[in-house]
Amino acid sequence: MNGRIRQPTSQPTQTGTAMSSAAELDARDPLASVRGAFSIPEGVIYLDGNSLGALPSSVVARIDRVIGTEWGERLIRSWNETDWYTLPLSVGDRIAPLLGAGAGEVVVGESTTVSLFRVVAAALGLRPGRSVIVTERENFPTDLYILEGLKSLRPEIEIRHAADGEDPATLLDGAALLLLTHVDYKTGRIRDMAKLSAAAHAAGALAIWDLSHSAGVLELDLPGSGADFAVGCGYKYLNGGPGAPSYTWVAPAHIATVNQPLSGWMGHSAPFAFSPDYVPAPGLRRFITGTPQVLSLAALDEAMKLWEGVSLRDVRAKSTAQTRRFIERVEEGCAGLGLTLVSPRDDAHRGGHVSFAHEHGYAIMQALIARGVIGDFRAPDILRFGFSPLYLSFAEIDRAVDVLAEILRTRSWDAPEFSTRRVVT
Repeated sequence: MNGRIRQPTSQPTQTGTAMSSAAELDARDPLASVRGAFSIPEGVIYLDGNSLGALPSSVVARIDRVIGTEWGERLIRSWNETDWYTLPLSVGDRIAPLLGAGAGEVVVGESTTVSLFRVVAAALGLRPGRSVIVTERENFPTDLYILEGLKSLRPEIEIRHAADGEDPATLLDGAALLLLTHVDYKTGRIRDMAKLSAAAHAAGALAIWDLSHSAGVLELDLPGSGADFAVGCGYKYLNGGPGAPSYTWVAPAHIATVNQPLSGWMGHSAPFAFSPDYVPAPGLRRFITGTPQVLSLAALDEAMKLWEGVSLRDVRAKSTAQTRRFIERVEEGCAGLGLTLVSPRDDAHRGGHVSFAHEHGYAIMQALIARGVIGDFRAPDILRFGFSPLYLSFAEIDRAVDVLAEILRTRSWDAPEFSTRRVVT
C-alpha cells in the first residue's frame, strides 16, 4: 500500500437503516465491489469476521507461489531473491494507514500475546521507579495473563484492575502503564482512546492499546489519540488467515530509547555479523525478535492489498449502519424471545460486532451455524455477531435475523446436538 487510504466518494445511509430496503442499501454501497475478492462458501452468512476473517481469493495463489516456487524451487536463495527478509516491515507499512500511522512505524510478527508481552515489558523500562499497571478486570483474558506472567518475573509489579463500569483513570495515581483494549471483545464497547491516554499521561504513565477488534473496522489515529504503544492481530478484520501474525506500533518519540526484552537476532543492528553481544537495530526493526514467519506473513501481505483504495470512512459508515440495522431488526423480529442487548446502543460507542445475551446462547448459536449463519458464542451466555464491511451485505443481515427469529420461535435450538459444548473459537 502506498500512501494514505483514499477518501470516500459516497456512504451508506447512516440513519434509519431499517426503513430502507436491503437491496437499496446494497445498491449504493461503495464497498460492494470488494466482496468479489473474497472466497465465501455458498449458502453461508458469515458473521464471525471479527474472530477470523474470510479468505481473500488471491491469498491462495500467493501461498502456492511462496511454497512451490520461492521455497520449493529457489530454497534458501529466496531470502536474497524475494521479499522474505523485509516482510515484517513492508507488511507493517500496509497496515500503518489503518492505524493512522506512517511508514516505518509498524512491525509485524509473532502472536498478539507475544507482542503484548514485548511491548509491556519495554514500556515498563521507560518508567523506571514505577511498577503499577492499570487495566480492566473484563479485559481480554490473554492481556491479563501476560500481566500475571510479568508479575511472576518481577514481583514488585502491582496490577490494578478497574471493575466493570469503573473508570480506569481513577486508578492511575503513581502508575507506570495503562493497558486497555480499545473495543471490548464481548460487548463491542469502544473506549475513548484520546481521553484515557491523556489521563495516563497526566499521571505520568504510558498508554498501551490492544486494537485486535479495532483495526480494519474503525477510523484510528494513534498519534492524534496520544497512544504510546499498540498491538493487534492480523486474522480478524485484516483477513490474514488463522494465526496470522500480529502488528506492533510504537510512537516515534519512544523508538530511540526503548528496549524490548525479547532481543532476538533479527532485531540486532547487524544480525549476520553474529556478534555475541546484542546491539538493537535502529528504528522499529529492534522490535523484530526471530526469523520472519514467511508463509503467514505472505498471506497477510496479500490480504492487505485489498485495502488499497478503500476508504476507512466508508468502512466505518457501513459498519455502523449494519450493526444498527441488525440491532433494530433483532429487537423487532425477536421481541419477547429472551434476547437482551449487551452492546452499546449508541453508534459512537459501538465497534464492529453486536452481542445479545440469552440463557440458552450456546445452543442457539449452534442451531444458527447448522443453518449456515455463522456467529460465535462467549461464555456465559453471549451470542456475538461480527460485521465485516468488506464482504458482508445488508441482505445477508436481514436473512440472518429471519433465521434467528425462526430458531427462537420454534425452539429448534432445544435439541441434543446443539447442547453439547465444544470448543468455540
